[in-house]
Amino acid sequence: MSQKNETLSLFLAVVITISLMFGGLWFLMERWAKLTVVNQPENNNLRNSNTVTNQPGNSNTIPPIAVNSKCEVPNLPQGTYNYGGSTTWAPIRKDVDSQLQNLCPQFSLRYIQPINEKPGSGTGIKMLIANQLAFSQSSRSIKAEENTEAQQKGFSLKEIPVAIDGIAIAVNQNLNIPGLTVSQIKEIYTGKITNWQQLGGRNLLITPYSRSKEAGGTVDFFIENVLNKENFGAKVNYINTTTEALRKVAANPGGIYYGSAPEIVPQCMIKSLPIAGSNNKFVPPYQQPSVSPSECPNKRNHLNSQGFRSGEYAITRNLFVIVKQNNQTDQQAGEAYANWLLTSQGQELIEKAGFVKIK
Repeated sequence: MSQKNETLSLFLAVVITISLMFGGLWFLMERWAKLTVVNQPENNNLRNSNTVTNQPGNSNTIPPIAVNSKCEVPNLPQGTYNYGGSTTWAPIRKDVDSQLQNLCPQFSLRYIQPINEKPGSGTGIKMLIANQLAFSQSSRSIKAEENTEAQQKGFSLKEIPVAIDGIAIAVNQNLNIPGLTVSQIKEIYTGKITNWQQLGGRNLLITPYSRSKEAGGTVDFFIENVLNKENFGAKVNYINTTTEALRKVAANPGGIYYGSAPEIVPQCMIKSLPIAGSNNKFVPPYQQPSVSPSECPNKRNHLNSQGFRSGEYAITRNLFVIVKQNNQTDQQAGEAYANWLLTSQGQELIEKAGFVKIK
């Protein structure tokens, strides 16, 4: 019996010893694992940064709070607002309005095009009067008949100038004339001047290009302020877009086209001409010295902002936000949008989009 007791005691001692050894080993492994996690802060930071990046809508993350805190537009209503109008405004819609959307996501803008008409200032105002838009963008002033039509609907229209644009004249790179006066441009487009030889150039027929009268504000402005409300001549060729017109001018030695300066001045395929007003002083729409065709597109011409702002350049205009005066949220949305464009931030973005600050 004593031998059996000794054997049993020895067995139990071995079992207890092995258990203690495994227990101690398990404890040490657990402790080591915890210490490893605690002593790797860079992994914790990486994990946290991935959480922020992959879950931008999480209210506990920093980016949305930072974005919302930057939305400082007074009287800005919440909701989705339809707007539309001038094709000249396209760079502003792309590069400026997108910034407002990022800053103030609660104010959503939706650009609406007309169904059976071409987009433009005129169709934008027409849609505004028809209550299809909250506000519109225009490259010309409101016409008296448009305000009359709006008043028949129970409200009036207000134009808020927010930027300055110029009309630039594009010609073929090989055309050798120093510039054009506003009077000469008028005579070209009304059919009184038909050959570049009449303007000091070589014997070459002039091919004037224009968008159609229905195209919008730029054509309306040109007819009103350059042609003095006279009709286009019979030789004018109508095209759909500025891009199409510039390609035709580049291919046609006698071609000429007018359009918004930011769309023409930086182009490599054509050149823009200096323009003279009543004082016969030629002022270029680009900054001096001009960029030669061989340097383009690595370098491009930039707008003569000083000449546009001072009025020294002969053909300039304002860009307007057209707002309903109806004491409703549409008016609030339009006025808040225009007021934001007139802030220092909005004006800087407008200049980066290729236009000239109005203030």
